[in-house]
Amino acid sequence: MCVRRERGLLSLERKHEPRHSPKLHMKAVLVSASLALVIAILVAWFQWRWSPMVADLVVTNALVFTSDDSLPFADSIAVRHGTILRVGNYSSLKEVVGYGTKELNLKGKIVVPGFIDSHLHLIFGGLQLMQLKLRGINKKDEFVRRVKEAVENRTPDSWILGGGWNNDLWGGELPTASLIDDITPHNPVWLSRMDGHMGLANSVALKLAGITNSSEDPDGGTIMKTASGVPTGLLIDSAMNLLIPFIPELSVDERREALQRASNLALMRGVTTVVDFGRYLPGSSVNLPWEDFSDVYQWADSSGKMRIRVCIFFPLETWSRLLDVVNKVGHAVSKWIYLGGVKAFADGSLGSNSALFHEPYVDEPQNYGLQVTDYEKLFNLTFAADNYGLQVAIHAIGDRANDWILNMYESVISKNGIRDRRFRIEHAQHLAPGAADRFGELGIIASVQPEHLLDDLESATKKLGFDRAQKGSYLFRSLLNSNAQLAFGSDWPVTNINPLLGIRTAMKRISPAWENAWNPWESISVHDALKAYTISAARACFLDSDVGSISPGKLADFVVLSTDSWDNFASEGSASVEATYVAGVQVYP
Repeated sequence: MCVRRERGLLSLERKHEPRHSPKLHMKAVLVSASLALVIAILVAWFQWRWSPMVADLVVTNALVFTSDDSLPFADSIAVRHGTILRVGNYSSLKEVVGYGTKELNLKGKIVVPGFIDSHLHLIFGGLQLMQLKLRGINKKDEFVRRVKEAVENRTPDSWILGGGWNNDLWGGELPTASLIDDITPHNPVWLSRMDGHMGLANSVALKLAGITNSSEDPDGGTIMKTASGVPTGLLIDSAMNLLIPFIPELSVDERREALQRASNLALMRGVTTVVDFGRYLPGSSVNLPWEDFSDVYQWADSSGKMRIRVCIFFPLETWSRLLDVVNKVGHAVSKWIYLGGVKAFADGSLGSNSALFHEPYVDEPQNYGLQVTDYEKLFNLTFAADNYGLQVAIHAIGDRANDWILNMYESVISKNGIRDRRFRIEHAQHLAPGAADRFGELGIIASVQPEHLLDDLESATKKLGFDRAQKGSYLFRSLLNSNAQLAFGSDWPVTNINPLLGIRTAMKRISPAWENAWNPWESISVHDALKAYTISAARACFLDSDVGSISPGKLADFVVLSTDSWDNFASEGSASVEATYVAGVQVYP
């Protein structure tokens, strides 16, 4: 009984023992303290990692050309969430290096802002990568051989499409339908010249389009004919519109594939932003840029397939449609797609003898070139678009066309008032005396393509004469001296996407095949050429708050070059693209 009582008493005592013994209390305290410490560490880590002052990527030991006059050179860049956080010396960036920050030591390599191609036809160029390639052919026999080879792989009645041929490379004689009719008896053929202002159709294609001896030249275009009035197969400028509608429209999948191919090529050359002037033709109201905007660009953006930034210009005739879209969504559709402005044509091209000049062509004394758009119509459309705040860009190559557009812009400015409108002239290749100064006086952007210089020396001398070609062609230095803004581009697929070659051409004005430079006094420095491909190109399309320089707050698009010698690069312009970064992510190679 005692034992049981004792046990009962013991049991009773245990039942009344305090629940929190000293040992248990100590354990609870330790667990709580440990948990608090872990939470504190995690909070500190997240604050450190996700603080605005911690970089994802720091580029070090580089020679950074910033295109920003407030800090022209630096050796380090800090990037966070695709945006440039800081630029300067590494010692000034140390505090933004945290857990997870990747450091990239470039061992002295030159870094420049991502190049901006101010004028190209992106999807059109991508499509040509998928079609018959005729660029660089210097013999007519090779031209014929490639067409024959293309036909062998196609079914009857299917179109043979391609382009890039340049008759100047084989002596200047233009190709004709008779050159390829025998090898293309069952297939319509359309092959555009490298400048896009002339194309060759075979007889099958001419028949489909209803182009005959009795067909008349449309406004702003020419159907080339023999002395007896038979069409040769060559169609110039707006005459191309007589045939284009008969070519089956490319599928959406083909155009989307073209975008991907074109984007890959651009990134390989260090181009991170482009200004796309679409697939429409001189004098045409076909709204192909609108189709590409909706079917290709918006699709790529929504599906995460955009790889470069694109600023799109649309036909001037559709300015009200663009205004409606801009009023709804703004100019920046996303960080990848920007709605630029509207574009029209004043004349054709030098290579097609359709650029508009004050004096006639030496090789065609009765030909002054073509005015591809009616003056009154062009003025009214430009006035209306500008009045509603849209940017206007007009293609002008010949000296007379440039004077005409300069006069028109001056008149529109006087009627609509002074504002930051950034009127553009695309190409501005051949200028009359005093025209370069007017670009600066009126604040007109000269959107020019240095590589056209390499294609035009021989043809310009032959078509214009030595003195005219010397005095007024590709006046880069004169334009800069007038305080005009240069924006460089390629006009791809007319020339290749290759900003580094464009920079070298603007600096040297000579090709390996020439003995002397073309107007060497019009050469510009590597600084000016780089800016024309970066910050000036960004200003030319109102993107200078987002891209164009390596500056804090801008998108982290930059290019690593193959050289570590600024002196050599500045004197020779020789380098290659080693890596391309978009939003701080390496996308090439």
